[in-house]
Amino acid sequence: MISYDVADRLDRDPLQILKYLAKEMATAGSFEGGKGYFQGKFSRETINRLIGAYSNRFVICPVCHRPDTRVERRDRLSFLVCEACGARSSILTT
Repeated sequence: MISYDVADRLDRDPLQILKYLAKEMATAGSFEGGKGYFQGKFSRETINRLIGAYSNRFVICPVCHRPDTRVERRDRLSFLVCEACGARSSILTT
């Protein structure tokens, strides 16, 4: 289970986070009452590890390692744009 609080802290769309986690755990996920649920049993450690992987891939700037980023989409491409250092890195979205 994850909550909207995680998405708020990461400043990302909760549905994107849910989709990423569900794909990585090879299961279905849904939001109900502000919380994300997955089919099957998954340990807190597994979910925390995957949230960390999501953060490293879609939140943390690969140049300055700060979380002050936003995802910008242009045509079919997505970029991680850092507000701190100005770096722009292409990312593959889920």
